[in-house]
Amino acid sequence: MKWRIIAVAVSLVPFLLLFAFTPVSPADVFSVGVLPFLLSVSAVMVRILLQAYRFRYFINHFIGPNISTTFKTMNARIGGEFVTQTTPSFIGGEIVRIAWLVKNGVSTGKAAWVATAEIISDVFVGSILAFIAGVVAIFSGGSFIGILIIVVAIPTFGFWFSVVVLSANRNIQLPKFSLSLIKRFLSKERSDHLIHSTNVTLADLCKMSRENFKSINSVKILSVGMAITFVAFVFQGLSFLVLAQAVGEHVGFFQSFMATSAATALSTLPITIGGSGLAELGVWAYITNISSIPHLTDVLNSSQLSVIIAWRIATYHIPLVIMWIALMRITIGKDSIANKIKSKNLDNS
Repeated sequence: MKWRIIAVAVSLVPFLLLFAFTPVSPADVFSVGVLPFLLSVSAVMVRILLQAYRFRYFINHFIGPNISTTFKTMNARIGGEFVTQTTPSFIGGEIVRIAWLVKNGVSTGKAAWVATAEIISDVFVGSILAFIAGVVAIFSGGSFIGILIIVVAIPTFGFWFSVVVLSANRNIQLPKFSLSLIKRFLSKERSDHLIHSTNVTLADLCKMSRENFKSINSVKILSVGMAITFVAFVFQGLSFLVLAQAVGEHVGFFQSFMATSAATALSTLPITIGGSGLAELGVWAYITNISSIPHLTDVLNSSQLSVIIAWRIATYHIPLVIMWIALMRITIGKDSIANKIKSKNLDNS
């Protein structure tokens, strides 16, 4: 957990650089006003709650309604999001959610399928919006940022599209090169156990994938999940719009929607933790490239940078506190995931 605290601290570095090398000051950031800031926080919290509801929805329809209470299920999803938001490329939260489901009696294959359904929804909706944002930017004069967004979105979309196609037709197993790599770091006994359990999980996941993609009802469930994801992205766009409007920026809803979608796509690059710096750069580059700002000096002196900083704090740092509290609820106490795993290890030994 210590390194995640460091990750949150590192996410503040882009702000310090902006304060040091641009005319923007902390006072400019506060100028957005308390009410618009709170509205922005509220909008992004609706997005997070929609993702948590989607998690509950997938569990109810793919596994069953008796896994846990709605509150505990959504709390587990929000807690896992803390891990997602403090790792490069937004990965890791799936492991927390799978572990939570397994702890509640769900088979590893079914738990992995729910996590995969969430990834499919996020990747497919996010990629499509990124492609649209890229095309809009290109036709609006922002060729560089538009092409960059599309180029970044293609590998992620292509990888998960391939996973969907392959898993629906055959069992996916760990590639051979990974087997020798694992054995370099672990003993033969531990590496063989890890490889076997991973391949069994992948086989169960592929079985679930084939069963669900052949079912019209399952396709409908995934479609509803994608619709929920789209609405979540809409609220992400609203979170920037309310701040931009508060300082008199001529930014409409569609532009805010596209800018935040572009920022999400760029944030998946495994360069920084939680997309720190990339999200800010994505929104700034998108807004300025398709706005009628003729000179760089005008851009740096505009209120756009202060809005972007306020938006990042409202939509990343404030929600992290809530996510951390949710994570602590499922990792501390008698029934925590960590204690459950520890007790199992003691029993096996």
